[in-house]
Amino acid sequence: MRAIVTVIGKDKPGITASVSTALAEKNVNIEDISQTIVQGNFTMIMLCELENAKVSLLELKKELQEKGQEIGVSIHVQHEDIFNAMHKI
Repeated sequence: MRAIVTVIGKDKPGITASVSTALAEKNVNIEDISQTIVQGNFTMIMLCELENAKVSLLELKKELQEKGQEIGVSIHVQHEDIFNAMHKI
């Protein structure tokens, strides 16, 4: 199963490292990543594989939301199928 992880907030050092480390600790593989900074605002989208994850999708959502609060950004996790269905034209 794959999931989309989005991260949004004011740019500061360590955001990518913090989120990547949290995912690695749960054995979640980052398959693709895109990030940009627009006028001081950080945005990142990750496509992650959860096949060998140590946690469920629901647990991952909760843990990453807590990580986001800790580092001052908003982190959302969605199953890839739901993300794709929401963004179809």
